[in-house]
Amino acid sequence: MVERAVAWSPGHISGYFQRCTDHDGGVTGSIGGGVVITEGVTVEAVPSSSPRVRICCRSPGGSLRITEGSPPVEHLMARLGVQADLTTTCTLPIGAGFGLSAAALLASGTALSALFRLRLSRASIAAEAHAVEVLFRTGLGDVAAELGGGVVVRRTPGINGEILRHRTDDPIWAVSFGPISTRGVLDSEEAMDRIRAAFPGTEPGGLASMVEISRGFAETSQLVTGRVRAALEACDEAGVLASMTMLGEGVFAVGVDAPVVLAPFGHVYRLAVATHGFHLMETGA
Repeated sequence: MVERAVAWSPGHISGYFQRCTDHDGGVTGSIGGGVVITEGVTVEAVPSSSPRVRICCRSPGGSLRITEGSPPVEHLMARLGVQADLTTTCTLPIGAGFGLSAAALLASGTALSALFRLRLSRASIAAEAHAVEVLFRTGLGDVAAELGGGVVVRRTPGINGEILRHRTDDPIWAVSFGPISTRGVLDSEEAMDRIRAAFPGTEPGGLASMVEISRGFAETSQLVTGRVRAALEACDEAGVLASMTMLGEGVFAVGVDAPVVLAPFGHVYRLAVATHGFHLMETGA
């Protein structure tokens, strides 16, 4: 009997995107580009008589912040018809453009499937996670990206969409000033009109061009905040390629000078590009 299951999902920095709808006007996902990162979410699931979600986020200084409850993850449990005590663990800030809501759903679905022997396929877990993301307006393309690793170009929407993945060992550097309401942007027709107009006509061929194209999107979409603007201008002056995390108030950059240039703006996270997507880590009796 399985009494404990642990699963992991990578995070995802979205650089540019465009919402896509189906023929009936319903939101089905997004197209765009970004980078799948090894910093993501680990979920431990154990049986429980009632659903519970505990979120543990470790700060750069080492302190642990624990909060209770996650409506999206609780809704996922209800969709699957199971009850468990889930502990999610991450080291990046939540709601700051690192794709952690999708990562939490993917890792939770994987752990729950193993714990309750649901025998869900990867595609089924991704479909459930994507449906919850769309419902709660927490993301549109992160689930599809986190199916695998690399610098991603999502050409068509949804978890079965066409995705290009470019591999690289180059690190990414990021600072975060805090969250931006993904729901607030997605529900604003004015913002979505600007985003549609800003969507690039070319595709990146790797990490550097991803950042460059993302920067153009950030500027044209007018999503850049004051604090992000200051960090981007410092990067420009130093010749460092940088753009804004979508959707979060933060900056990601590449190049050997990036960590030094970003340091005055807060803690600098060193991120690696993931080589694979979400998966089950272990089970135990």
